[in-house]
Amino acid sequence: MKTEQIVYVLIGGTSGIGAELAKQLEHDNAIVHVASRKTGLDICNAQSVCDYFENIGAFDHLIVTAGSYAPAGKVVDVEVSQAQSAFNTKFWGTINSVKHAVRYIKKGGSITLTSGMLSRKVVANTYVKTAINAAMEATTKVLAKELAPIRVNAVSPGLIKTEAYQGMNQYDRDTLYERTKNSLPVGKVGEVSDVAKAYLLLINNSYMTGTVIDIDGGALLG
Repeated sequence: MKTEQIVYVLIGGTSGIGAELAKQLEHDNAIVHVASRKTGLDICNAQSVCDYFENIGAFDHLIVTAGSYAPAGKVVDVEVSQAQSAFNTKFWGTINSVKHAVRYIKKGGSITLTSGMLSRKVVANTYVKTAINAAMEATTKVLAKELAPIRVNAVSPGLIKTEAYQGMNQYDRDTLYERTKNSLPVGKVGEVSDVAKAYLLLINNSYMTGTVIDIDGGALLG
């Protein structure tokens, strides 16, 4: 007897952590739908998101790894419009995705979101990213109550080697990685494969909801 296929929807899966997770989710019994701005999905546009999920229909697991550029700088220096734009993509885009996905998620399904280390690690000049990630983690716990029995969790990565740093010149990027490596208890910088394993745990463990998993090499220890 053929086992029913597991259907995953991965928003933000065309690069970085999302692309790696998409690879790890692929198996004979899986269908993995990957969408991002590159594929034509604008998660800031409610109608676009609504149409996307309507076209897919019933599925098992939603994973949102889509991020956004967040301006760095002091509160007094950062343009509010730039901060709002970052919020619109990562936070409100995620909310859009969840809101329109929920009615299609099958029994036993889950939602896994993405925050980031700065939600709880105090670093000057990062208030935009800090606020977005903190809002994401708080909302994850609210959604876990509101949407039960659908499980809702989040992954909070630290510094991970992804395409996000390709815009830096090689010397600055290598210096950043080396400094981070020397400061972390694990003595290494995170790889996308390290983070993907956390999403897999949250997707597959039916006894986890309202949980935020830190994949940061021990950065939050001090």
